[in-house]
Amino acid sequence: MMKKLLRILLLLLVLWLLWSMFGGELIRRPAPPVAPDPTPPVARPQPPDLSQPLRGKIDRILIEKGARRLTAYQDGKRVREYRIALGFAPAGDKVMQGDGKTPEGVYKIDRRNDRSKFHLSLGIDYPRPEDRARAKKGGYNPGGDIFIHGQPNQIAAGYRVKGDWTEGCVAIDNPQIEELFAATPLGTEVEIRP
Repeated sequence: MMKKLLRILLLLLVLWLLWSMFGGELIRRPAPPVAPDPTPPVARPQPPDLSQPLRGKIDRILIEKGARRLTAYQDGKRVREYRIALGFAPAGDKVMQGDGKTPEGVYKIDRRNDRSKFHLSLGIDYPRPEDRARAKKGGYNPGGDIFIHGQPNQIAAGYRVKGDWTEGCVAIDNPQIEELFAATPLGTEVEIRP
């Protein structure tokens, strides 16, 4: 009796293993045919054509900190994308001087500096009045001098500082800041997202 019970258990084990290995494919019925999806595919936006020189003025700049990307727009159309470096502690919004964070929010280009210690720079109007009020209430300095700029002037041409290395600014390559600097007037909107 015990041998018979062991044989049955062994047979059940073998059947279970076969079922597990083949997932029941031996007895499954074929699935009914599926009709094609009538919805048209979503068109992915094409990257900007960087082979063409930038013409006209930039009217909006979007900085996406998490993606390490700066996108420049003309008339609502994306015309340039640049890889960026941020402050040495980029997560979160800037609160005070020395925190290594890049501010988040909507700003304007309020100054242009062609004699910067970095290869050209576009100033962002941080801190705003609400940033100053918060800092005054908290008894600390909100920081300032936030720029979109190129690489440090002492870096050899063609080189790029690795990683997030600024004190809160947004850094791009020198040829990119030359192009952006030439096309970005005072008052250009700059949105900085997490």
